[in-house]
Amino acid sequence: MKKQELAKQYDDQGFGCAQSVLAAFASDFGLDEKTALNISTGFGSGMGRLCEVCGALTGGFMVIGLKHGKAVSDGAKYGQNTETTYRLVSELARKFAERNGNIRCKELLGHDLSDPEERAEVVRLGLFKERCSKYIQDSVNLLEEIL
Repeated sequence: MKKQELAKQYDDQGFGCAQSVLAAFASDFGLDEKTALNISTGFGSGMGRLCEVCGALTGGFMVIGLKHGKAVSDGAKYGQNTETTYRLVSELARKFAERNGNIRCKELLGHDLSDPEERAEVVRLGLFKERCSKYIQDSVNLLEEIL
């Protein structure tokens, strides 16, 4: 099954943006579904409803880390794997912003999800389904381009 379809299934089941992106790629890197979903839970809504970097994008950052991250230290703070990871994270963020105008959840949704009334308005307007589903697909598509 394609990554876009997997991510959509997770999204449709009620998982968050970061969860949907990370879980769609998890098995490629030997990460089990439950662990992927647990790890990425706190990154939704711009990191725990802080409305900072979009969860779909942070899920993508985790995927990049799974593929290129530093797991063995060579004693250097910024070795080859770290540099590759940082470069790809920056590239993903830049391309995501080009596509969507921003990388911050609050700007992307136009609402502060930490405020219960604004969050209720996002639900009422269907923005999680409309916009966040698009951001998940954008993140997955861009990851497939750059990985």
